[in-house]
Amino acid sequence: MARGERMSASSSTYAFLLDTYETEILKIVTVWDALKAADPSFRPAPKARSILEQMEHQVQSEGRWMTTMLEADTGDPNPTNKTPADYIEKYKADARRRFEMLSSRSDDWWRATAAFFDVTRSHAWIMTRRMTHSSHHRGQLIVYLRLNGIPVPSIYGPTADTNGVVKYKL
Repeated sequence: MARGERMSASSSTYAFLLDTYETEILKIVTVWDALKAADPSFRPAPKARSILEQMEHQVQSEGRWMTTMLEADTGDPNPTNKTPADYIEKYKADARRRFEMLSSRSDDWWRATAAFFDVTRSHAWIMTRRMTHSSHHRGQLIVYLRLNGIPVPSIYGPTADTNGVVKYKL
């Protein structure tokens, strides 16, 4: 998904969640794309995940949450080849399919509950938590960009590297 290219969200009361998910997909892919300039085995500390392990965690975690908690199963979340480019393409394809599945959900479905690990939460709450979980990992990867001397693209607005302009591709 490129900047300005929009997926179509439903007219549900909860469409704002899909609008947010759409932009989160763009931001994840933007950061991952920038990280292609780094060594995929880079890890900032011995206990930290490598770039590739972060990508793997994202696709597996989002795939598991979407399948088990949000009923949006796209199959195996792992790419055939474990390269940054393949993780990006697989994530984009699966996220688009999940977006389409979730776009058809009714307000009643968003209010309905599902198991969230050891508690029960609404689908809307789980979706919000999924996005905050993803943004947490994206924040970690922004540090990886800085540590590798790679310019940081826009996330929620301009960065120190975008000269006051929103740029998703640098």
